Amino acid sequence: MRSVKVKVARRSLVVRLLYNPWGKIFFFATIILVGIGLSVFSFYYVKYSRLIDSKLSTGPFANTSKLFAAPRMVMVGDEGSPSEIAVWLRRSGYGESKNTRMGWYQIRPDAIDIYPGPDAFDQDSGVIKFEGPKVSKIIALRDSSERTRFALEPELITNLFDRNREKRRIVKFADIPEVLQRAVISAEDKRFFQHSGFDPVRIVKAAYVDVRDRRYGQGASTLSQQLARSFWLDQEKTWRRKAAEVMITLELERKLTKNEIFEYYSNEVYLGRRGSFSIHGFGEGAQAYFGKDLRNITLEEASLMAGLIQRPSYTNPFRYPDRAKSRRNIILSMMKENQFINQEQYETAAAAPVKLAGEEMESSDAPYFVDLVNESLVSQFQDHDFQNSSYRVYTTLDMDLQRDALQAVHAGMLEVDAQLKKRHKDYGGAWPEAQVALVAMDPQTGQIKALIGGRNYGLSQLDRAQAKRQPGSVFKPFVYTAAMNTALTDGSSAITPLTTYVDEPTTFWYDNKAYEPNNFEGKFNGTVTVRQALAKSLNIPTVKIAEAVGYRKVVDLARRAGLNMDIRATPAVALGAYEVTPIEVAGAYTMFPGRGVRSKPSYISLIRDQSGSPIFEEKPDRKTVVDARVAYLMVNMMEEVLRSGTGAGVRYRYNFTLPAAGKTGTSHDGWFAGFTSKLICVVWVGYDDNRELKLEGAKSALPIWGEFMKRAHKHPEYRNVSAFYPPDGIVTAQVDPQSGQLATTACPEARSEVFIAGTQPVEVCRLHGGGGTQIAGWEPSQSTRPVSAPGGMTPASGKPGDPRAVQSIPVNPSQPPNQQPKPAEGKGIFGRIRDIFK
Repeated sequence: MRSVKVKVARRSLVVRLLYNPWGKIFFFATIILVGIGLSVFSFYYVKYSRLIDSKLSTGPFANTSKLFAAPRMVMVGDEGSPSEIAVWLRRSGYGESKNTRMGWYQIRPDAIDIYPGPDAFDQDSGVIKFEGPKVSKIIALRDSSERTRFALEPELITNLFDRNREKRRIVKFADIPEVLQRAVISAEDKRFFQHSGFDPVRIVKAAYVDVRDRRYGQGASTLSQQLARSFWLDQEKTWRRKAAEVMITLELERKLTKNEIFEYYSNEVYLGRRGSFSIHGFGEGAQAYFGKDLRNITLEEASLMAGLIQRPSYTNPFRYPDRAKSRRNIILSMMKENQFINQEQYETAAAAPVKLAGEEMESSDAPYFVDLVNESLVSQFQDHDFQNSSYRVYTTLDMDLQRDALQAVHAGMLEVDAQLKKRHKDYGGAWPEAQVALVAMDPQTGQIKALIGGRNYGLSQLDRAQAKRQPGSVFKPFVYTAAMNTALTDGSSAITPLTTYVDEPTTFWYDNKAYEPNNFEGKFNGTVTVRQALAKSLNIPTVKIAEAVGYRKVVDLARRAGLNMDIRATPAVALGAYEVTPIEVAGAYTMFPGRGVRSKPSYISLIRDQSGSPIFEEKPDRKTVVDARVAYLMVNMMEEVLRSGTGAGVRYRYNFTLPAAGKTGTSHDGWFAGFTSKLICVVWVGYDDNRELKLEGAKSALPIWGEFMKRAHKHPEYRNVSAFYPPDGIVTAQVDPQSGQLATTACPEARSEVFIAGTQPVEVCRLHGGGGTQIAGWEPSQSTRPVSAPGGMTPASGKPGDPRAVQSIPVNPSQPPNQQPKPAEGKGIFGRIRDIFK
C-alpha cells in the first residue's frame, strides 16, 4: 500500500514539472544535454575506434624501419647442430608455423629444413644436414643441388625511428619473462590482470592521498590507460585528453586480450635515453642497460627496469646509480608485499650492486655503427620517410665480429689503463681515460664488418672511428708506396727495398722553413735499407725518401687511396702530421691486400621498401691506385714489421701466427693498421682532448688488434687465411744487405729480397770477397703455392721454365723495367753467370 502511494507521489511530481513552465525547460534541457553528450561520446568513440582499428590492423609497430646485420653464413664442415641453427632463426624472427612472415623451419634428428617467408632477406629454401657435430651437406630445395654454404637470415640490430632517434627491439609476450611481468605490475598496476581498464580502488586511494597532502601528485593510471596515452595522445594534462584516454582505454580493453595489451605496453614504454637515442620497450632496454637478451634478465635487472618507468631521467642508472638502486629496491619490496618473491630473494636482490653493460663498454647492438647508418639514411635518402614506413635496411655488420671487437677492446683497454695509471696517479679522475676506436673491413669489398667508436656510448656519442686524428707512422706505407712506384716511372733512379739511407739527425728545408724531426726515443741507426726503415719505423729515412720521391707525389697517392683532401705536400706529411679518420685509414689500406685496388668503405648493402622492392643495392666502389707489383712489395715489407719490426710483439707475446702485415703508429696517439687476406683492422687509442698518449702503438693499439684478429679468424668465413703471393713481374734475389749486391757464398748475412723485375742488383758482392763467382740463390723459386691467390690473381707455378715463376734475372740498370730481358729458360747456374759477365 505504501509503495503504491510512493509511485503516485512520484508520478504527480513529474506531472507537476511538465505542467510547470520552468519544469518543462529543465526537463527538455536535460534531454538535450543528454542527447548531445551521447552524440559527442558516440562521435569520439567511433572516431577513436577507427583510429585504433587502423593502427592495430597492421600492428602498432609495423611502420618502423628495421636495421639488420649481414647474413650469417653456414658452411659445410662447420661445427654445430640443428638446434643451434634454430636458435639463430628464432632470434631472426623465424618460427615453427608456416604462417610466420619471416619464415619457418622444421627440425629433424640430423637436419633442419629452412623455408624463408615473404619478409626474408633471401628467398632460397634449403636443408642443412649434419653428421655428428658438423655440417655434412647443404641442399638447395629449389633445384635439389648441393651447395657449400647457406645464408641464414640476418640478425636484427635494432628498430630505428629516424626523426626522433628512437631505438626499439620488438618482443612477443612469450619472450617477456615472468619476473619482469611481476615487477612491472607491482610497480605500475598490480590488479592489471583483474580489472577492465580502470582500477577504482587505486583511483580512490590516489584521490585520498592528494586531498590529505593538498597536492596533485598521485597517479592512478592503469597500464591500459598508459598505453592509450602513449600510442594515440600526448602528455598534456587536460580534461579533453583525459576523456579521450578513457574512450581509447575502453576500446583497447574490448578489442585486445590482457596479454596483447601487456605486449604492446612492453614495446612502447619509455625507459630513458642512451646517448642520443630514446630507449623504448623492455627488449631494447635489456640490451641498452645490461647488454643481454630480455629473456635472460635477472630479478634485480627486471626490478631496475620496472623502476625506470615512472621517472626514467631521474633514475638513469648510468648517471645516477644510487637513485636507480634505491628505486629498484622499492620495486623489490612491492614484489615481496605482493608475494611474488620471498624474503630471501628480496634480501639477495636488494643487496646486489647495479651492474650495467656500459660501465666499461658499449652494448653489443653497435650503437656507433647504427649512428653511422642513420646519418647516411638521413643525408642520402631524403626522399624516403624511414620513420613512418617499414623499410628494411640491410647493413654489412658481422655481429660475430662486432662481439669479438667488443671483447678485444675491453681486454686491451684494461692493459692500457694499467700502463697509464702507473704514469698518472689521478688517471680516470682528474686525468681523463684513454679512448679507443676499432674498424674491421673486408679488404676485397670495403664492407665494414665491425666498428667500435668509443668505450661507453652511454657517456659519449662521439664516434672516434670518424674523428680526425694524426695518423703518425701508419701513414708511412703511403710514403714507401710512392717510393716503390719509382720502379715503374724512374727506371734509372728506382727506389727498392734494398736502397739505403743514413739515419742520422737531419734538418730539412721547405718553403724557407727548417724541419727537424727526431726518431722515437732519440735513437739513430746509421745506414739502413728501406725495408729496415719501414720495419723499425725510422723517421729520418722516411722523410728523406719522401723528399727524394717528391712530397706532392706522396700526397697525390694518399688522396687516390681515399685519404682526405686536407693533407698537404710538406716534409711533415711523411710522418703523418695531417689528420685522417680510422675509417679512412682502413679504406686506404685495402689497396695493399687488394693488389693495388682500393675499395671504398661501405656499410649499407641493401634497402627494401614496405613492399619488399629494393630501393638501393650496394655496388662496390673500387679504384686502381698503384700497380699490383708495387702493392706486393709493400705487403712484403709490412710483413717484416710483424716479423722483426715494431709489431713483432704480436707474434711472440700475443701468439698471433697467421700470415699478416701491418704498421704501428705513434704520434700523439697509438695506432695499428694491419691485415690478413681476409680482414683489415685499424685500431686507434688516444685522448679526446688530443693530449699526448705517450704510449707507443705497439703497447696500446697492437694488443687490441692482435686479440681481435685471433678471435675473428676462428669464424668459418675468415678461417682460411692464405699467404700473400706475388703477381707477375716480381723477382727474388739473394743479396748481401751490407753491400746491396748479389750475395756470394762468402756473404755472412745473405738474405732473400723481392724486386720489381728490372730493379734487382746485377753486381756480385765484392765487399766480403773469397766467393769467386759462386752466387747464392739463383735457382728459380720452387713454390708449392696453390693455383688461386687473393685478389683474383693466379700466382706463378714455381716450376723451372714457367715465365711466371719468381726468379732472379740479369738486368741492364740503364734500361727501364719494361725493356729488361725476360727470365732465362733452360739455363743452368753457370749459363746465368756467363750472361752476367758478358
